[in-house]
Amino acid sequence: MDYSFGIDFSRKNGFFSSDKKAHLDNIKRQCDKLGVGFVQAHSPMGSPIVKNAAHKEFIEATKMSVEACGELGIPNIVVHSGYQAGLSKEETFEKNKEFFLDILHFAEKYGVNILVENFDIMVFKDVYWVDNASDLRELIDYVDHPLFHACWDAGHANLQEMPQQEGLELLGNDVYAVHIQDNLGTADHHMFPFCGNMSLDSLMNGLMKIGYKGYFTFEATNFFDSAAKRHECEADKRLLLPPLELRCEAEALLYKLGKHILTAYNCFEEI
Repeated sequence: MDYSFGIDFSRKNGFFSSDKKAHLDNIKRQCDKLGVGFVQAHSPMGSPIVKNAAHKEFIEATKMSVEACGELGIPNIVVHSGYQAGLSKEETFEKNKEFFLDILHFAEKYGVNILVENFDIMVFKDVYWVDNASDLRELIDYVDHPLFHACWDAGHANLQEMPQQEGLELLGNDVYAVHIQDNLGTADHHMFPFCGNMSLDSLMNGLMKIGYKGYFTFEATNFFDSAAKRHECEADKRLLLPPLELRCEAEALLYKLGKHILTAYNCFEEI
């Protein structure tokens, strides 16, 4: 599984509740009971290089997430790079290096890899951010730390002109994790594979070409969209949320899709 510290941070519960130790202990018990574990995580969202009022709390939360990865035995955590209006590419790289090295020096204590991902296309004018494979490759080389690597987000890559295989080959053995999700090429939809227009063959050929040995981890969260985005009927809300039974069936379908994709390329493994 992929642990989202971002959800805990935004809701101020779970790991960011008043008793994080009790929460971690409960997670460990549940993992042991179910026979599952976490292979990667995602840090909280925030402003890595914009030093606004929330910056200090965000940095602290990011480091706390790295520490939790050490406690839970999670080897990789995705941490977004930052951007700021009006900065050049060179200035953006410089500020991101300062941010990441601070986190990386903290991560050394726990042996946790910090992974930066490719983004979708920035929709704001006059803002540079690391959204493509070429710049991601350049950023990893620029930061130059043994714990700093890449997470390949297939959905984000589908919004770029460069084919998945070409982007993956640029990053090579620095790809330590993936976010598998699909979209229609117009926005970051986070849909199931085959629900959008992403080339799964280009993706798989790229992963095979670089000898990727990590997990085929999904970030396809929008089979059922959040109730917060759904128009409500004040008179009746019995269909505002799909029942747990259907949500479990959707997760089972996602697993079957993943198994089909990997089996087609003779690389399906079950632990």
